[in-house]
Formats: sequence, C-alpha cells, structure tokens
Amino acid sequence: MLATTLGGVYVIGHGIADELRTSRLQARYLSRLGRDIRFEVQPGASDSIRFPDPSPYDTRLGYALLPGISKRLAARGYAPVAQARMSDDMLRAIDYGLFAPYPEKDQAGLSLLDCNGLTLAAQHYPQRQYAGFAAVPTVMVNALLFVENQGLLNPEFPERNPALDWVRFSHAIADQGLRLALRHHDSPGGSTLATQIEKYRHSPEGRTVSVREKFRQMASASLRAYLEGPDTQAARERVVVDYLNTVPLAARAGFGEVNGIGDGLWVWYGEDFAEANRLLTGMDPVHPTPREAQVFKRALSLIIAQRRPTFHLRRDDTNLDALTGSYLRLLAANGSITPALRDAALAQPLDKAAPPPRPPQPPYVTRKAENQLRADLSHLTGIPSRYELDRLDLRATSSVNREAQRDISAVLQRLHDPAGAREMGLYGYNMLRPGDDPGKLVASFTLYERVGNASLLRVQADNVDQPFDLNSGARLNLGSTAKLRTLVTYLEIVTELQARYADMSRAELQAARLARNDVLSRWAVDYMLKTREVDERALEPMLEAALERKYSGNPGEAFFTGGGMQSFSNFERWEGERIMTVRQGFQHSVNLVFIRLMRDIVRYEVAQAHPDVDRLMEDRAAPERRGYLERFADIEGSAYMAGFYRRYRHLDQPHRISALLDRVRTPPSHLGAVHLAVALLSVEPSLDEAGFARVLRARLPALKLSDEDIDKLYQKYGHDKFNLNDRGYLSRIHPLELWLVEYLSGHPDATLEQVLRDSRAQRQEVYRWLFRTHSKFGQDNRIRTLLEQDAFVRIAQRWHRLGYPFDALTPSYATAIGASGDRPAALAELAGILLGGGLAVRTAALTRLDFAEGTPYATQFALQAPTPQRLLPPEVAALVRRSMTEVVQGGTASSIRDAFTVAGQPPSAQLAVGGKTGTGDQRYQVGGPGGRVVASYAVSRSATFVFVLGERYFGTVTLFVKGQDASHYNFTSALAVHLLRSLAPQLTAMAGSTGTERALLRCPRE
Repeated sequence: MLATTLGGVYVIGHGIADELRTSRLQARYLSRLGRDIRFEVQPGASDSIRFPDPSPYDTRLGYALLPGISKRLAARGYAPVAQARMSDDMLRAIDYGLFAPYPEKDQAGLSLLDCNGLTLAAQHYPQRQYAGFAAVPTVMVNALLFVENQGLLNPEFPERNPALDWVRFSHAIADQGLRLALRHHDSPGGSTLATQIEKYRHSPEGRTVSVREKFRQMASASLRAYLEGPDTQAARERVVVDYLNTVPLAARAGFGEVNGIGDGLWVWYGEDFAEANRLLTGMDPVHPTPREAQVFKRALSLIIAQRRPTFHLRRDDTNLDALTGSYLRLLAANGSITPALRDAALAQPLDKAAPPPRPPQPPYVTRKAENQLRADLSHLTGIPSRYELDRLDLRATSSVNREAQRDISAVLQRLHDPAGAREMGLYGYNMLRPGDDPGKLVASFTLYERVGNASLLRVQADNVDQPFDLNSGARLNLGSTAKLRTLVTYLEIVTELQARYADMSRAELQAARLARNDVLSRWAVDYMLKTREVDERALEPMLEAALERKYSGNPGEAFFTGGGMQSFSNFERWEGERIMTVRQGFQHSVNLVFIRLMRDIVRYEVAQAHPDVDRLMEDRAAPERRGYLERFADIEGSAYMAGFYRRYRHLDQPHRISALLDRVRTPPSHLGAVHLAVALLSVEPSLDEAGFARVLRARLPALKLSDEDIDKLYQKYGHDKFNLNDRGYLSRIHPLELWLVEYLSGHPDATLEQVLRDSRAQRQEVYRWLFRTHSKFGQDNRIRTLLEQDAFVRIAQRWHRLGYPFDALTPSYATAIGASGDRPAALAELAGILLGGGLAVRTAALTRLDFAEGTPYATQFALQAPTPQRLLPPEVAALVRRSMTEVVQGGTASSIRDAFTVAGQPPSAQLAVGGKTGTGDQRYQVGGPGGRVVASYAVSRSATFVFVLGERYFGTVTLFVKGQDASHYNFTSALAVHLLRSLAPQLTAMAGSTGTERALLRCPRE
C-alpha cells in the first residue's frame, strides 16, 4: 500500500513537474479552445460583439470609445454597414473576464483618404517599429530576456506557455508574503513579458490593482499564446517584438506619450532608430566601437527604466545610470554580453538628449482639406484634440478629390505672384490695377458635388498659409451675394401670399384688411383681382409676375433704418437713372432696388406680426406703445451700461472715480465747478467736505475756489438734492455712467449680468422723457426701430433655415447688400439647395469610417443621407436658379459665360453656369445729419462669386483683403469671376472629361 501511494505521489509529482517545464496539457487544452475563438466582419450592425473597458491601449486606439462614437455617428447620419461578429467562444472568454483574445496591433493611427482611395494624410503610433523578430538585434533580445524573462525563447519545450514562469512566479509570491511581515522588503513582480503586455495594454490605468487582476492578465496572455496552435515558438518571438514595440516609456513635452524602444531611443536620447539598429546588428561584440556601446547602453537603460518610467526618464536626478551599469555587469557575468561590450558601455555617459524637434510640417496651405476633415471627425466622434484623433485606429474615407485639391491649390498659390496673376487675367477693369500687389490677396475656393441625397465636398482650398479657414472660419462682408438670400426671401413671401389669396373670391379680396405700408400684400391682392383665368393664380405665373415688379434705382432717398437715417449708392451711375424690375436689379446687382425690396420685406413682416400696426403708430394713446417704449429703454440703456461696464470693470474705485472725473467737461468758470461737483458727489456721496475741497481745487486750480464757494457747492449739489436724470444733466455725464461708478464702489466684483439686473429701474428712469405724450415723434421712431428689429428676427429665421451661419442679422435694409455678413461655405450650401430644386440634402466631407480594421471590434460606418427635406418650393428654386443663370448670360458675371466647354465636346455642350456676384467694401462710417456720411474708413474688401455648374456642382470663390491694405484696392466681384474662369480647366475635367490622363479628377459616384 505504501509503495502504491508513493508511486502515485511520484507519478503525480512527475506529471506536475513535467507540466511546469513543458506546458503540454495547457497547450493541448488552450489550443483546442483557441481554434474556436474567432471573429468575422459581416454586413450590418453586429448582434454578437463586446467592446473593451477603458484602458490605455483600448482607449488610445478608440476601441473602448466605439459605443459612444456609434451613438454620435448615428445621430449625424452614419450607420454601421459592416461590423465584426465574435464567435461564441470568444464571447464566453470575454464574459468570463478575459481580455479579448486576438493578435493585437502594435501600431495604429488615423488615415485620411480621398474619394479615389488616395492618401491625404496618415499617422502611425508608435512611429518606430520592428517589423518582426528577425529585425531585432540579437544583443537586444538577449538583454531583454535576461532582465525580464529568462528562458522565454528556450527551444527545448516548443509548447511552453510564455505567460507563466513558475520559478519567478513562486519567488514573487514568497516575496509578497515576506512583505506582509517586513514592509520594506523588496518585492519585484513575477510577471512575464506576456503578462506585462496584458497589464500595460488592458488593465485599468495599465496597473495590476489586485491579485484577481494579475490572474486575469495571466489567463488572457495564456489564451492569446495558443490561438495559432500548441506550438508557441512563433508566439513567444512575437511577445518579444510586441514588448519592444509598445512598452510604455513615460511621456515628453512636444511628443506626447512614448511607447516602444524605437520611439524611446528617439525621444529620450535623440537616436535615429534605423541607425541604432544598424549599429547593434553589425556590432562586433569582442571589439565594439564606443558609438555601438553607447547605443546599446541607451537601449538597455530603457528596458530597465520601464519599471518606473516617469521617475527614471522625466527626471535627471535618478540612479538610472548606476542601475544600468549594474545590469551591464550582470549581463557580462551571465555570458549574455562580452566583457568588452560591458566595459565599453560602462564608459559611456547616459545623458538624455534635448526634446526632439517637431517634424517639419507641410505648409498649412496644402492641408486645408485635411484640416477640415479633422475638424469634421472631431465633431462626429466627440474627440476634441488632434493628438487623440491621430492615435485612433481609424481609416476615414472622404469625398475630397486629392488631385483636384492639389491642382486648384497650386493655382491659388500662383495668385500671390504678379506674373501668375497676370497670366490668369486678373489685371484689368474692376480687377487689379497695374500697381496693385496680389500678394495681399487671400483667395479661397470651395466645390461641392450633389450625389444622391448628399452634397459632397470635393475641394476646399485657399492660399493662406495659416490654420485659418476663410471658407467657414470668418464672418465676411460678401456684398451683393446677400441679394441672393434676399431674392429667395422675397419669393418665399410671394409663395405665402399666393397660398393666402389664391382661393379668395373677388369680394373677399376687396374686403381684405391690409396695413398701409404692407406693399407686398397689397400687390398680391391687386394681382389676384386682375387675374382672369384660374391658371394665372397658380404659383409659377405669380412668381414670374413678382420678378417683374419695378423699383427705382435712385440713390437720392434717405431711409430710416437701423435706428437712424441712412443713404445708399449704386455701383454704376446709370443704375440710379432707371426704374427696373426685380429681375433686372438682380441681374445687374443694383443696390437701391434691393434696399427698397428689403424695406418692403420688413414692412410685410411687421404687418404679419402686428396686424394693427397702423393704429399703434397713429394713436398716441394706444396701450401697446408703453410696452414698446419700456422695451426700447431697456435695450438702449443696457447697451450703454455694457459699454460703461467695459470701461470701468478693471479699475479699482479710486481709479474709477479719477477716470470718470477726467471725462467731465470743466470750462474755466463756475459752470465747470458745478459739472465737477455734481459728478463727484454722485459717485462718492459719502465724501466729506474736506475731501471734496481737495479734489475740486486740484482739478480746478485756475478758479481759486474759496471756502465759501466750496461750502455752497457741497451743500447745493449733494447726492440727495437731485434725481439721477438731473445729476446727469448737471454733470454732462450720462446718468447711467454715474450710477454704475457709484454701484461698483459697493459691488466691486459684480458681473455685467448683475449690473444689468440691478439697474433695471434706473434704466427706465433715465428714459422717462420718452414716455411723455408730447414726444410722439421720438416715440414713433423708437417704436419703428423695435418693429424693424423684430422683423429682422423673423427674416433671420428664414435665412437660418437655408444655411445662414450666424445667430442674428443687422437690423438694417443694408442687410440686403451684405451688411450682416456671411460665409462662403454657407453661401455654397444655399447654392446646393437651389441646384437641388429646393431640397436640402446632407452636406458632408466624410463618406466612410473604418474603425479597428482587423480586430474583433471592426466597425465600418457609411454616410446614410436621409430623405431630402423640402425647404423651398421647386418653383422658387427653379426661378432663382434661372435668375443666377441670367447673371452670367447678361449681367455682372457675363465674362464667364463661355468658360466651361467640356473637352472633346462641341461648344453647345458646355456646362451651364449660374451665380451671384458680390463686392464687399466694409467700412467704418461716421454719419451726419440726414444720413449723410461725413467720414469713411476701409476695414476690408472682398470679391465673391457663388455659383452652380452643370447639374451637379456648386461652390464659391472668394478674394479678400483685410485691414488698412483694403483701402489700396478697388477691385470688384469681377476679380472672383475671372479667378473662377482660370480654374475652369480643372473643373471641366472633373465634370466631363473621360480621358485616362485626368481620370483621377473624377471621383467614383459614392
């Protein structure tokens, strides 16, 4: 019996020992399990997938972020068209708590492709990698294994589990036990390289936070090792490569997170990775050169530093040099390196290099489309920083055409050279003059193509070598392009009027109550009364008739708008001598036609919101007037208060009082003393008479004020002697300014919001004069101003619906000619709506997003453009587009009408082009009586052409000069039109050429 028992114990012990050496049973079981652990990418969203928890690797590459990204993409029109399906065994392994078992990537990053699959930009992190085990210098392998995992590559046991080193693991357990008793006992980890990889990639924060987590790492690494079968020799070599390629080595300013020996050598020691490997591979270990020994020592120091990378690498006062020396001696004693290499390496200092220089970047001007795509990606994914975006495992396919982008960017760059500008025909009447410097011109170009239910960005280029994007990053005065929006609004209103009155009988039309100034409604009723046939009341003929309505181009009238009297001028003198139709006014871009048209639009909006507007303006006893006047007082008073707050908020009280008193007009007379006394006692009511005397005598030395004078002033003009309005009148300082300075003495940290809240009553008090009935003329003007502001709020809502990018319009008729500003990209969006017959389709630059390719998290998203939304009646869109064509055929853009002839086709096959020109001349103006301008200062000048081309393409071309330089130029929109003409060869190649030499200019139809 004893012999049997001993024999059994021997057999069991022998089996255990054999398993510890060979891992034979593990290999058999885990490799069999690994055969059924797989994943496959199939069409549609997956019903069998698990995403990882946040961890350094899975967050950096975006795998852990995919559920949240998926929700954001779905809300923005992107759907998963294909996704990985995990096998049941893979799902079970993950559900048991293991990290997803699959061959992981050492390197990933963002790739941006164009519509033909050509690379626009590509990032790879870590940047410097070993391609495979054969590429790793032998001396590096030996050093790593000696320090971290001796015996890992032992060929004697081909099935050995690389995740388990029982000797090292048992020592680690013993050390942990001793540490419970001896707190300062050193307890190195028992991790193999395989489990270390699992730890720094997938454990929370890359750390082992518990015994459970350690076993999770070991189990995951074990299963991963046998995915390709029981023989782990290749898997063990891959562990070495993966570790060297991805081991975390802290972070450094200017570079970011450092992973892998390759990046580590570059970032911390300035070593070129290829050169370092050449030296280590070709090194004679018996006779190493000092340079070879230096590279080896640096690489070895990184292998050692990984245990405390932040401590050893980001500081200069550590023992890393001494520690590396100790390992050099141990390596030599073990026979892993020669004594000669040891001694040569010991002689080398271990000084870190300066932070590596940033790699040279291509000029910004060549990366405009790329930058736009990154901005779009950030918006779609919710990942704000470029640093994080670049490290995602993502291939993003865009609609941008790389070759067209390159060609058009080159043309725009030539514009800076006078010879290039002349070659493009940009010198001449209404363009550049002989002495003009084209180098000051900022030029931008945007082109979209309508494909199905989407408008896809093809080109976004400019000649600004800065991150700034003129197309979508600024608010520009684009001049008469605003007439395009105004014309659309006008025809929308006509559409509303047709729907309102078309079915009315003659008696009903005659009985319709209309506001006196509602010219558009009156015209619509009269039009319906004159119709004899039912068909004439249809929308299309009424819209045609609306375009034939006539306006004067006379600039002699002054207009009450924007809160005051304003006057406007035309570009050509003959325009002021004619009465013309809306169609002609648009074709020739006549300012005064559209000023008067905008006035009618405003009055229409006022009448729609306030059907009793006539009574409101005529009856001074109308109860609604009080509410408008109080609202005006609040608005204007708030504007004054905000200006005063900006003036005083950064000053302490003594300096606030001094700054206010500096603004008091003090003529050398008793009146000057009164002004100053009232202002001083208003803002500092607790000031005693002695202090009062010191201030007055210091500021009015010429008056030689006596004590009696001082006393009279102090007693007569005290804070409590007059109300706020009277104190403002006596001091000649705005009463709200007096109130604010006094208020800030007791509330020095008040915000503007608090100031406005607490000054509500004072703002009303200051405007008491306005509420008096004998001030009806002043009341009417202010009520009219508010009604106009309300009307522009409603007009802005119309414009917003059609892509206008800003929250508010300038409440002035000048908005019709560009005063409210715009963006080229937003104008292009409007052109796309018109090209599409009034349908709004999704505008996009990214068509496909492939996340985590080759992993069990692989997800492919594609743009799924929704059903187009009807924004304009097709009749309106068709009529406006026809009007844009007329601008080219015989209006302000006639110089481009024959530019788009398709190669190989007769002239009759040329691409139809339409558009709207705009010249923005933004100025600061000083006005005088009657709306007269007494001074004008140039701020910027722009030339814009928004266009449609053929049946698919649309976009904008813009030229812009900012600041004082603008006053030196006199170009008009003709410059933008001619620039587009110079781009015609590239555009016709995209739109019509089938020749193979230009094939890349044609994107496949997404």
